[in-house]
Amino acid sequence: MKIRTLFSTLSFLTASTLLMSNPVLAGSEFKGRIDSRPAGNLGIWTISGQQVEVTEKTDIDPDQGPLVVGACVEVEHKKGVASEIETIKPEKCGK
Repeated sequence: MKIRTLFSTLSFLTASTLLMSNPVLAGSEFKGRIDSRPAGNLGIWTISGQQVEVTEKTDIDPDQGPLVVGACVEVEHKKGVASEIETIKPEKCGK
């Protein structure tokens, strides 16, 4: 029984560490700058070091400018799959 308890504790700590070190997994939205993105919209985008998946269901909104590398965006997601990515004013991302 002690080994099972130790394993459960280690599993919980590993999951907690992943959630704390990856804001995308911990919340449902965040703001940041586009680091990289695929040539088209579909695929994995990296935003402020966090990877999110853009699918055909993702709402892409270039309201405050084009979704290019360096653009400030707000991402709404569920478990790293984006439901919406929209450009926002650059000052909302800091410098």
